[in-house]
Amino acid sequence: MQHRVVITGVGAISPLGCDWPTVQAALKTGQCAIEHMPDWERIDGLICHMAAPCEFTPPSHYRRRVLRSMGRVAQLAVHASELALEQAGIAKGDEILTGGRTGVAYGSAQGSVEGMQEFFGLLNDQTTTELKSTSYIRAMTHTAPVNIGVFFGLTGRVITTTTACTASSQAIGYAFEAIASGQQTVMLAGGADELTAIHSAVFDSLLATSKSNHSPGTASRPFDAGRDGLVLGEGACTFVLEELEHARARGANILGEVVGFATNADGAHITRPQAATQTRCIEMALESAQLTAKDIGYVSAHATATEYGDAAEAEALMGVMGNIPVASLKGHIGHTLGACGALEAWASLMMMSDGWFAPTLNLENPNCAQLDYIMADGRSINTDHVMSNNFAFGGINTSLILSKFSA
Repeated sequence: MQHRVVITGVGAISPLGCDWPTVQAALKTGQCAIEHMPDWERIDGLICHMAAPCEFTPPSHYRRRVLRSMGRVAQLAVHASELALEQAGIAKGDEILTGGRTGVAYGSAQGSVEGMQEFFGLLNDQTTTELKSTSYIRAMTHTAPVNIGVFFGLTGRVITTTTACTASSQAIGYAFEAIASGQQTVMLAGGADELTAIHSAVFDSLLATSKSNHSPGTASRPFDAGRDGLVLGEGACTFVLEELEHARARGANILGEVVGFATNADGAHITRPQAATQTRCIEMALESAQLTAKDIGYVSAHATATEYGDAAEAEALMGVMGNIPVASLKGHIGHTLGACGALEAWASLMMMSDGWFAPTLNLENPNCAQLDYIMADGRSINTDHVMSNNFAFGGINTSLILSKFSA
């Protein structure tokens, strides 16, 4: 039996804000969260000196004993989950969380750099002086989901998705599958990443970052002929996914429904996206949702503003979806890595509810496949279904389909 999976809460920490009215207002006024990072100028050889940071400090009720095991990425993840559970009406300590039927699926590109740095002394200086008992806990790739699990007392499944740009969309998809198959009743799902110069250096080394340091507000230009690379951001976003009848029984407010998910791999090149396998991923998501391309009213594109990535994605979308309305949030908030899939799915869900979809900021001259790119002031669209796509290094592809809830 396939169970329906509904969304009963979402918590987000983004460069544009931490609640939908704030983020929506920023999108409607064309605000860009990307800014100059003065400290990065001191790093010899670093190309990109821009990023989209979040304004975030741990809440005052997070005591030192709790914070010892959390680097910034885990702090972001735990607080986003706290906000999501609050919206879902589930209190910490509730039997829903501790009874074994609630799990967590969560991703990030990596653990906290601070914890890693404490190991560098061992390699560089041949000393363990900087090592702490919590160094590995903060640095490990599954630091976000396990800290969420411990903080809320979850005793269900723990699924870690350390798949870079697809980390949180895979997490939502795997959580969807766990509930739909009857293995879990509730899942916390999403992703988080912190912002450091190391992340930017990674993409620098692949010649994938923007060099437009003189103009941070227009540096990220998804799908545009003038794009010259990505700009990084940070954040976190957690979905509370719940089996429909369980949500109904407790009188939960239902925000929407996850109806389709697919993921596959290119199997061809580590850093060069393949339109053919992206195409198949999109097709499989439609099959999973039992919908056709004509049913989808909007696509949230991954579109990082890289030359080959944007072109391959547009080609795949055109082949399956035709001339469909498409936009990317990365002009506004940069590429938030492990958080991007969940943040973009959340924005898509809320824009579908509002009936207004934000434009791709800084897109003036599209030079990819001839999709219906949403530009300028955004667009009013009445639709019951949206698609959110993400594509990661290693050729990992994901596609999620979210729908308005219908009894």
